[in-house]
Amino acid sequence: MDENQLENMLHIRVEGRSYDVPLAELNIGEDSTDNQIRDSAANHFRIPQEKLRAMAVDRNPQTNSITMHPEAVFG
Repeated sequence: MDENQLENMLHIRVEGRSYDVPLAELNIGEDSTDNQIRDSAANHFRIPQEKLRAMAVDRNPQTNSITMHPEAVFG
């Protein structure tokens, strides 16, 4: 995949599968709040919003992409 195709995407793993969804398809942007991003992703995948509440939201300003992943637990 071309590097430019990865820009402005939400990278997320849902129910064991990885997805790259254009931010425009989710009606969100890098200035959206974490909860707006979680809510939009839950609606897109038709899953309860509670399933995504514990996920961390990381923004990559170099590519304007957003990654959602489970919180890392150390120790």
